[in-house]
Amino acid sequence: MLAAAMLYGTPAMAHNGAEHALSFASGFAHPMTGLDHMLAMLTVGLWAGLNGGRALWVWPLAFVGVMLVGGGMGMSGVHLPAVDAGILASVVILGLLVLSAERMPVAAGAVLIGVFALLHGHAHGTELPATAAASSYMAGFAVATGMLHAAGLGAAYAGAGTTARIAIRAAGGVAVAAGLVLAVI
Repeated sequence: MLAAAMLYGTPAMAHNGAEHALSFASGFAHPMTGLDHMLAMLTVGLWAGLNGGRALWVWPLAFVGVMLVGGGMGMSGVHLPAVDAGILASVVILGLLVLSAERMPVAAGAVLIGVFALLHGHAHGTELPATAAASSYMAGFAVATGMLHAAGLGAAYAGAGTTARIAIRAAGGVAVAAGLVLAVI
């Protein structure tokens, strides 16, 4: 049922085609305009914080770097299948990883995060109008994405105690629930 909803659901909230992408500021604001993006980016930071070590910097950097590659692919007209479904799946899966406090080797986590980042970036590259200031828009988008990752990392770092760790994991549950709701609306 979840798979069917994700395959046949409406496009992810942030991909409504209304973005004008004329500046760094519009790129910076874009991740804040879609719940799917905010949740995916915050959960990357939360999950990296729960794993610690090299994941603290490798996973957020992998997301931002591969997202920019995906943006370039989208701007170049390279087609990727099921982008919106993959974006919604990223919210659910990353939420589940936070909820379960899943431990994963850094390289494996970077690959998984990279797949999701490719889809997020591709969606934005595809929707850029011909008149877009693509470089400045993508720079703004990358900075905002990094800040959302940092917010997740900060919450995970601040939540080193047992009670706070439970709250962080509960935030993963909220992301799962939100992702499922987004998949069916």
